[in-house]
Amino acid sequence: MSHKANIDLQKVPQHVAIIMDGNGRWAKQQGENRIYGHYEGVNSVRDVVEGAGEVGVKYITLYAFSTENWNRPKEEVDALMELLVSTISAETPALNKKNVRLQAIGNLNSLPVTCLQELNESIDLTSMNTGLTLVLALSYSSKWELINAVKHIANDLKIGNLESDQISEEHIEKYLCTRLIPDPELMIRTSGEHRISNFLLWQLAYAEFYFTDKLWPDFRKEDLFEAILNYQNRERRFGKTSEQLT
Repeated sequence: MSHKANIDLQKVPQHVAIIMDGNGRWAKQQGENRIYGHYEGVNSVRDVVEGAGEVGVKYITLYAFSTENWNRPKEEVDALMELLVSTISAETPALNKKNVRLQAIGNLNSLPVTCLQELNESIDLTSMNTGLTLVLALSYSSKWELINAVKHIANDLKIGNLESDQISEEHIEKYLCTRLIPDPELMIRTSGEHRISNFLLWQLAYAEFYFTDKLWPDFRKEDLFEAILNYQNRERRFGKTSEQLT
């Protein structure tokens, strides 16, 4: 029986964030180069996004390319950028068919021009969709995001648009890439690694973490359903006691 049958659809996390790890290791296990793993990982993205929509997840954020990933071998970076362009172009009709809206966060201006053009075009073409929102974190890192937010706050203080005593948690959130997106309730990382790798540091403050040994190309919607079930069996207290919740 599928895990989907046991999911309480009234308690599905509104936002799921995923660190898609293990493409390179998976490829090596197949006797292929790392790039082959990235291509196979696209199948997992397609299946997981479909599964998220089936159970009512509203937002899914995929850590697709970090600012640190620019330090990888040029051949791999170039291949990833080419894959990103071709995948976005090929998948846009399917996103529209499934009523999925595409968005992106990160230092997007650092992307190659053709990549950014394709991304913006797909974002525009899917902007009216009202189902699941797929957020791609591209050239993203939390440290970059927070530094960028601090710079904007400092500038607003300098020009008199903001007073220091006005700065609050809610105010800082307005300067983040995710200001129009709810914080994730569930973060999934594949490949057996137990770290968040500079991903949504502010936004994951109260998220539940789920780690699996599966490498990303082997991760499918059934694994997503299992992670959601695990999430639903946890007690989320937000600083309160169990007695206060009941």
